[in-house]
Amino acid sequence: MALRETEKVLEDVGLSDQAASLANSLSHGDKKRLEFGITLGNEPQLLLLDEPTAGMSPEETEATMLLIDRLAKERTLTVLFTEHDMGFVFGIAKKITVLHQGAVLAEGMPTRSAEP
Repeated sequence: MALRETEKVLEDVGLSDQAASLANSLSHGDKKRLEFGITLGNEPQLLLLDEPTAGMSPEETEATMLLIDRLAKERTLTVLFTEHDMGFVFGIAKKITVLHQGAVLAEGMPTRSAEP
């Protein structure tokens, strides 16, 4: 039972092909996906992420954004995250709150511009 659930989570985060790998041998982006998988194993309703794309390449950031968005939809998760990468924020957030020293500076829905 636990093995099947583990295999499903690894598949969900895109790590099925690395199931036999040690965590310390994974790339930075794959380690982040493994962290998501470990968290998903607890079947959360709320996912709290602090700088989920820190240290990632643009390609890894894009893949992480798509992964978080897909997992949130498939598992009906609420995702609350802090992030300094505004491209990531505007690419995934449904609502944004900007804080400075604990005070709310702005709050609202992200405006996505049309692609050129």
